[in-house]
Amino acid sequence: MAVSLLTLNALMKGDVRARLRVLGGLLESSGYDVVCLQEVMYRSHAVLLRSLARSYGHRAWSGTVLLRGGLVVLSRLPIVSARFVRYPMTGPVRPEFIMRKGAQVVQVTTAAGPLAVINTHLSANRDGDWSREGRYTHVQRRELATLAAVVSGVDAALPVVVAGDLNVPRTASSLAGFLTDAGLEDTRAGDTEPTYRPTPRWPSPPAFDHVLVRPGLTASTRLVLQNPVTLGDGRQTYLSDHYGLAADLSF
Repeated sequence: MAVSLLTLNALMKGDVRARLRVLGGLLESSGYDVVCLQEVMYRSHAVLLRSLARSYGHRAWSGTVLLRGGLVVLSRLPIVSARFVRYPMTGPVRPEFIMRKGAQVVQVTTAAGPLAVINTHLSANRDGDWSREGRYTHVQRRELATLAAVVSGVDAALPVVVAGDLNVPRTASSLAGFLTDAGLEDTRAGDTEPTYRPTPRWPSPPAFDHVLVRPGLTASTRLVLQNPVTLGDGRQTYLSDHYGLAADLSF
């Protein structure tokens, strides 16, 4: 049984609604079964997406005005349960606290049985220092410890996929430790392609977006949504400062 999944950090600033309108149309014409989105900050934005991607009859998000964690799951597969787990708020104090970052744990029903999908977005490393001594490394390690506990709490018989913007490079020791603690595998292990869009100021960014799976679940992954799109007023721009990461999951 194969399930097609997409994860994308949708970028919470700039021409947000115009870009989300384009994204909604792209999702509606796509073949993705489950879509994990980060940085969808407002409930009204999530409602807009759902109105445009109408074939996604099932959704998960929480919050009245601001969405908890900025996390949204859209699914063509039935969602039987959904919950949000907030990460601990540790210093340094930063505007990011408003997002109340965490993990969204969703169980969907597939033709082969239940699948646990965990959509997440970790705190940014504002220093670009992922060494063990980095101040944001300590923040991310606490968040990853919480995430590992969330994964471990999912029924051991269920296949699990963790998808999202972890803000941690694939080569970071903190990610390696998390994979061991959570019992997960990196579906793009050894791949050096960036998932954050390169810029003149940052020509060689690392891979921040990940699809991680519990053994027994396999995935074929690829970068998507890399090219400019045309907004409703004719302007061209990118959907996000991140690329999308698609995965065909088999179990």
